[in-house]
Amino acid sequence: MYLHLGSNVLINKDKIIAIIDLDTTKTGQINRDYFNNLKKNKNVNYICQEGKEKTLILTLNELFFSTISSTTLFKRSFSDKSIDFY
Repeated sequence: MYLHLGSNVLINKDKIIAIIDLDTTKTGQINRDYFNNLKKNKNVNYICQEGKEKTLILTLNELFFSTISSTTLFKRSFSDKSIDFY
């Protein structure tokens, strides 16, 4: 099954490690350090204009920044309307 992250980007749901709401994590220095470290060590994909991102999607090899809220992505990931390719 695949999850639509916005801007015609689909990823395999099995590869998702975390869906993180950036509004709740911006304030702490430890969080900022962690995200900066991730950006250095993973392939970063901005699905939106930089500075407009709401959600970080962490996969095994990549980071995705999306304007779609973490709540919406979480609901989509458990929906029967997920995209499946045969």
